[in-house]
Amino acid sequence: MRRSPSKPRRSLLPRTCTVCHHPERPAIDLAIVRGEPLRGLGASSGLTASALFRHRSRHLPVALLTSAHAAEIARADDLVEAVRTLGQHAVDVLATAESTGDLRTALAGIREARGCISLLARLLAQRDAAPTVALLTSPEWIALRAVVFEALAPYPEAGLALAFALAKVERGHGT
Repeated sequence: MRRSPSKPRRSLLPRTCTVCHHPERPAIDLAIVRGEPLRGLGASSGLTASALFRHRSRHLPVALLTSAHAAEIARADDLVEAVRTLGQHAVDVLATAESTGDLRTALAGIREARGCISLLARLLAQRDAAPTVALLTSPEWIALRAVVFEALAPYPEAGLALAFALAKVERGHGT
C-alpha cells in the first residue's frame, strides 16, 4: 500500500536531542535537577517543555536527579563554617574590648560568642545525627559520575542501565 503524498514520511533515525546540543546545556541540566518548572525553563532557553521533558527522562541520569540533596548538604557545611567564622570574630571583638577596658562591648561580645557557640552546637548535632555516606555526597564522586555519564551519552542504553544500577546502590539495595 502506498503512502498518501499528504503525510510526511517519518524518519527511521532517532531524533536529535535539542537540549543536549544547546550551548547552555550545563545550566539547563542544573535547573532541571533543581526542579525548576519546565515551561518557564523552556521559555527562558528557547526550548520546548516537551524537549526538556524528554531530555530529563532520557538523558539526565536517574542518580543525578535523585542526588540533588548533595547541594543542600554542601550548603549546610558552608553554614557551619560561617557560624564558626562569626563566633571567632565575636571572640576577637571581645578580646579587643577587654584590652581597651570597654566592659559594655566586652559583655556584648560574650553574648554574641555564646550565641554562636550555641547555634554551632545545634547545627553540628543535627548534621551528625543525620546518617550520610560521605562517598555519595562528595564533590569528587558527583564530578566523576557526571564524567562517566557524559562519556556514555552516545550509548543511551548503557547510560540508563548504569543510572538504574547506581540508583539501586545509592538506595542500599545493591552491592
